[in-house]
Amino acid sequence: MKTRAVRMHGAMDLRIDEFELPEIKDDEMLVRIVSDSICMSTYKMAKLGAEHKRVPENIAEHPVITGHEFAGDIVEVGAKYKDLYQPGQKFTIQPALNYKGSMDSPGYSYEFCGGDATYCILPMEVFDADCFFPYNGEAYYQASLIEPVSCSVGAFHATYHTSMTDYIHRMGIREGGNLAIMAGAGPMGLGALTYAIHRDVRPVRVVVTDINQARLDRAAELFPPEQMLAETGVEVVFVNTATVDDPVAYLRGLTGGAGYDDVFCYAPVAAVVTQSSAILGRDGCLNFFAGPTDSQFSAPINFYDVHYNAAHVMGTTGGNIDDMKEALELMAAGRIDPAVMVTHVGGLNAAAETTCNLPNIPGGKKLIYTHIEMPLVALDSLRDLAGEDPRYAGLADIVEANNGLWSPAAERYLLANWS
Repeated sequence: MKTRAVRMHGAMDLRIDEFELPEIKDDEMLVRIVSDSICMSTYKMAKLGAEHKRVPENIAEHPVITGHEFAGDIVEVGAKYKDLYQPGQKFTIQPALNYKGSMDSPGYSYEFCGGDATYCILPMEVFDADCFFPYNGEAYYQASLIEPVSCSVGAFHATYHTSMTDYIHRMGIREGGNLAIMAGAGPMGLGALTYAIHRDVRPVRVVVTDINQARLDRAAELFPPEQMLAETGVEVVFVNTATVDDPVAYLRGLTGGAGYDDVFCYAPVAAVVTQSSAILGRDGCLNFFAGPTDSQFSAPINFYDVHYNAAHVMGTTGGNIDDMKEALELMAAGRIDPAVMVTHVGGLNAAAETTCNLPNIPGGKKLIYTHIEMPLVALDSLRDLAGEDPRYAGLADIVEANNGLWSPAAERYLLANWS
């Protein structure tokens, strides 16, 4: 089977290669990738090259396929799994395999497995680690985005609270508490907001901060505060911390001065980390969610509060299998829709350049459809391209009718008209 794939040959050296895949083994699976969502973690991988913890040292001789947020169809099933899965089934995976203590992961570590490809081979580790998931939904993009949603699911479960009378860590966000998503108007922050207000255990208030007013305005369109309060019982507040004289005092004031039970920091910026620490209330938990590329990154936090105010500081990266299953269940039930994360779409031809320039491209998630040729296009720019190519007009009609969001209908149109 011949495939086209974006492969990393070295730091910031991503190329579209065409090559033959080997025959699958009895404990492997050949799959057709349809969609892959580009993650900031893939940019960090591209920037570091072989110095990245998940990347093999020999990528110059054995380049790895990039992309780990992918979904597609089963093509050929190894003999070991022939009674479990059938060709034609949709699927997605949990790329954080954690297989026998190894950090190897699809999209980072494998020569023949990754999401930025037309076809790839799922290795036996995916199945042994119970990280393969049949998907019964309609849209491939939703399955692609289950993995990033599961990262927020994991973060919410990993946060914890304590008591002055015992040493028990009570896992999860505080029900009925105050929750802050700092630097949270980006794709991952909005994914976390979606989860926060639609899960079973909810806060009473979610405050989302950012310094980009356009992103905050768009977030408020997607999550109208009055509507969210009426539908979910959660007060949602958006704050531009660049426009207030004392952001810490202002944010604490929104809680009546008590501070926040749970704070998620979504940017590896020292000032944001410090603000996150300063707004914690008694027994508050700060989750440093944003992974920095700088291995020496540090930021001042108040250790007086760590000692006397029982402030907790921790971090999470990725989700586990249970987090993935929960995300799948919530999506299947229609309780969460990751479309709020998507701002751009493109073909495989756009994946390498998009990955290497990801920090410089505004907006949220960049969704790649691997069997089409299409430049990376912002959803709010589709109409501008209609004069050059009438197909964009039809796609713009669908997106605009859905409040500017990607949708199963938009995906169907794209695959039918660009394939």
